[in-house]
Parts: sequence; C-alpha cells; structure tokens
Amino acid sequence: RRSMASIKRQQAKAKARAQGPQKPKEKVVRDVVIPDVITVQELANRMAERAADVIKTLMSMGVMATINQSLDPDTAQLVVEEFGHNMRRVSDADVEEALVAADDNEEQLIGRPPVVTVMGHVDHGKTSLLDALRATDVAGGEAGGITQHIGAYQVTMATGSKITFIDTPGHAAFTEMRSRGAKVTDIVVLVVAADDSVMPQTIEAISHAKAADVPMIVAINKIDKPGANPSKVKTELLQHEVVVEEMGGDVQAVEVSAKQRTGLTELEEAILLQSEVLDLKANPERVADGVVVEARMEKGRGPVATVLVQRGTLRTGDIFVTGPEWGRVRALIDDHGNRVAEAIPGMPVEVTGLNGVPSAGDDFVVVENEAKAREVSDFRQRRIRETQAAAMKKSALENMFSQSGDVKELPIVIKGDVQGSVEALIGTLQKLGNEEVSVRVLHSGVGGINESDVTLARASNALIIGFNVRANQQAREQSRRDNVDIRYYSIIYDVADDIKKMLSGMLSPEVREKFLGYAEIRDIFTISGNKIAGCMVTEGIVKRGAGVRLLRDNVVIHSGELSTLRRFKDEVKEVREGYECGMSFAKYNDIQSGDVIECFENEEIAVEL
Repeated sequence: RRSMASIKRQQAKAKARAQGPQKPKEKVVRDVVIPDVITVQELANRMAERAADVIKTLMSMGVMATINQSLDPDTAQLVVEEFGHNMRRVSDADVEEALVAADDNEEQLIGRPPVVTVMGHVDHGKTSLLDALRATDVAGGEAGGITQHIGAYQVTMATGSKITFIDTPGHAAFTEMRSRGAKVTDIVVLVVAADDSVMPQTIEAISHAKAADVPMIVAINKIDKPGANPSKVKTELLQHEVVVEEMGGDVQAVEVSAKQRTGLTELEEAILLQSEVLDLKANPERVADGVVVEARMEKGRGPVATVLVQRGTLRTGDIFVTGPEWGRVRALIDDHGNRVAEAIPGMPVEVTGLNGVPSAGDDFVVVENEAKAREVSDFRQRRIRETQAAAMKKSALENMFSQSGDVKELPIVIKGDVQGSVEALIGTLQKLGNEEVSVRVLHSGVGGINESDVTLARASNALIIGFNVRANQQAREQSRRDNVDIRYYSIIYDVADDIKKMLSGMLSPEVREKFLGYAEIRDIFTISGNKIAGCMVTEGIVKRGAGVRLLRDNVVIHSGELSTLRRFKDEVKEVREGYECGMSFAKYNDIQSGDVIECFENEEIAVEL
C-alpha cells in the first residue's frame, strides 16, 4: 500500500511532464534592513533565502557560523550583496537622531532672557550677591518670596526685563555640564572680592569661561570693606588676559556690595547690555527642549529636576526624555514656588513626573509619545550598561596585569543634596591620589544618609561623606554602634583637603639614610671566640643599634648591626668623636686593623601628596 503523499508526488510529476519545460523562477530583489547586530536566521528571513544557503555563502567567505550566531553589519552587508539584494543599514543610535529637531526660521524667533552663571573664588560672596540680586526681583517682592533652592532663579527688573541666574555648586559642576555638551550659559559674572583680589579659583573660573567661549562681566564685590582696592583687582586681571573697559578692553567691570546692596542695578544693566550684543533669541512655538541644571530625589515628590527651557514651550502633560530617564510632566513649579501651566525659553522650572534622577547637564527633550520616550530611554540605559561593563572588564584586566599593584585605596560613600554636587565631588576626589594611593567611591547618591549606606561602609571600612545632607536617627545610631565615620560638609574644597590629608597618611613613609659617623679600627681582640674591634671614633658619633658598614680600602665589604659597643668595660649607648671604644659585629668576624666602620641610621619621613 502506498501513502497519500507518494500518490500526490506522482500526480505532480505527471502534470509537470504534460506542461513541458518550465521557465526558471525570476529572482526577487529585496531591500534588506541591517541593524547593528543580526543573527544568520534573521538575515536569511529578511532576504527570503534558505538559512543553509546563507551558511554556505558565509563558509565560502571563510566565516564559520551557526544559524543562531550574530553577525556584524559589515559581514551581513557582504552576504546581502552576494545574494544580489539591496541593503540599508540602520543603527540603534538612529533613535536619538530623531530627537534633534530642525532649526527655526527667523520669523518665529523672539527675544529671550539671558542665562547668567555666577562664578568666583570660595567666600568671595557669590551666594550673597545672588541673594541680593534676587531681593531686587520685582515679581518676588520680598526675598522671602523664594521658597526653595532650585539652582536657577529668574529676576524681573523694574523695566520689565528678565535675567535668569544659575547658581553653580562649585566650578567642577560647571565643567561637568560643559563636558556633557550642555551649552547653558550666555554670560559669566565673575565675582572677585575687592580685599582679596584674584585667587586660584578665580583663575580657574576665568579659564572655564574662556574654554566655553562665553563673555564675562567682572563684579568687584565687598567694596564697602576697609581694605578694598578695586584698581588692584583690575590690574591683576590683566595678567590673565581679562582686560576691563577702563584699561581699553571689552570686559565690563562693575563695583558692587552685596551687603550694602549698592551697584546691583548697574550690574543688571551691564548684563542686559551684554545680552543685547549677543542678540539672544528662541522660538517658543515648537516642542520644548532644554537642559537639566540639577536633579534630586525628594520625599513625597519623587525625582525632581530643575530644567532650563532653551527652545519651545514646556507644558504640563508633555512626555519627555532626559538622559537615560523619561517621564510625563506632572507639575511645573517656578522659582517662587508657584505652579505654572507652561514654561517659555529662558525660564527655569522644577519638573516632577520623572521615573529616575537624571544628571546635571543632561538634555531635556519633549517627544511625541510614550513609546518613543521608552525607546530612547532604553537605548541610552543599554549604552550606559555596556560602557560600565566595558569599564569593569578593563579594570579587571588592569588588576590582573598590575602585579606590582599594591595600590592602597580609601573607600568612601558619598551622599549629597543634588546630583550636580555629587558628581562634582566624585570628579574632584578621583583626581586626588597617585600610583600608590587612590580614592574609591563605593556608592554615591542623592538624599539623606540611611542604614544601608552605614552597612555598606562598615563592610568595606569606608568613610561616609554627607554633602549638605544629614544621617537619619537609625543611621546615626548604627554608625555609633559600628564605629563608622560620618562627616558632614558644605564646601567641596573642604572635602578635597580632608581626603588629601587622609591619603597622605596612607602613603608609605619615605626612608632616608642619615650618616652618623666614622670609626677606625686600631686593634683586634678575641674574647670567648668573638672578635672585638678596638676603635677610635674619627668623625661624628657611633650609636649602639644603628646600622654599620665595614669599609676596607673604601670598599664596602659588610653591612649589618653592632652587637656590642663598650667604653672600657661598660656597655654604652653612644661614643663621640675623639674617644676610643670597643665594638663587635652581629654574626660577622672578618675584621682587620685599619678597616673603617661607617655608622648610619634610617629615618622615616612622612610623604605629602
């Protein structure tokens, strides 16, 4: 009996013979899309070819691959061309390119307020100057109108003009934001104290402003102080290529006193004059994009980001992507603590509704729907994971190769009030150290210090640094029980100084040899099998317990220690120049008269970083 299948096959063959010879099938040329990584099976499906044929082709190219193996885009391209199809390459990064919106045309642009960053040396009055400027705000009335620290403020002047100020937590954060490609600042106000004049961080601020190619205005603060000397400041700035207008340059210099509230109007006018020259414009009639100035985790509100809108208008309910995070704008709160429905270019607002805390300097872009937001967010998170994995791999390899690797590490846990400060701290601390000692940040985060931080610190003998944050009750008790050191700071440079001291303490002390003296052997005695050298100290002193070398014809023939040092019959601690003494070496007897004994000691010197 035959099966149905064999009967059908016989019928098909008979039919084919009856129809005569067949024309070969025409090959269909397809457009094949090739992503960054593709499996052999998927490639075959997209070309509508048999997987076995694709594997054969790969073999002929010298690539041994199974059906589930991943191919790189270049190999896949060769296979597609071999089969005669057209190909189009796409990359995962294309999801990001869609975020970059087209440029605006001139008619849509309207003026926007200038964004000003206040920089200067520590204790030169940056914060007091900002407070004084905010007190001149017409919209806020009293200075008490400002409820929370959001890192950016907008001041409305009597003329109706607006200026946005950004308060940078140290210059490191400013650099961090610049390194992420965030062009936030239009003008830098450099605060210099009239009594202190130009200091190291002032110079640092100048170089940051120049590197970012941002115009500068010098605010000479504390002119009410008795030792104030504004002309000295202007002359010293010349050394750093900052030429003020009085000296024939183009940098405006304004003398102010934050305490006495003098010169503030002149400073604001100078800022507005500079912004007119820059001709700052933006288009409010488009989807919003901007930059995250700082971000933190708040109890009861979740992740909160301070966003500076640069183009377009941000509205409640907008779906956005910022760095590896995404979210929907739940509420917009301005710098006076009032809820607003929308934010226009140049306006700083607090945004709630994120699903994680972004980093300072991350871009903030509104997208059309949630699917797009998730796609971009997933891609960025994956990229971060890959980068971290690669870094881990690299460090593991480095550890394997550095056999000499006796690097001492100072483990620390960092908690701060805002993401910007935490990153600035990590950046500053990781620059400390050398090939012998280094700082290792075990964990960093935004928010108060809790028990899990203390547990982690105890397990690794780490130090906990709280930057503008405090430990909760349970964490404090646990740290006392477990002997974990928690330190609180509010100035980045104090942290750096303290950590530097700790690292210096971990360095192995440097051992230096200190020459003590010479003694010449005049005679040799043998007492109970040991040879004793009768010597005359010719220079310096000879000490018992110190190191000695035996020199014969100025050649060192033995290094060791003295076992006895006597004057007459008494053991003595030391013998000075011009006196005679008897010495014997520990475990060494080959001594002759005329040899010279050199005496030295090793001293340890503390090393500074």
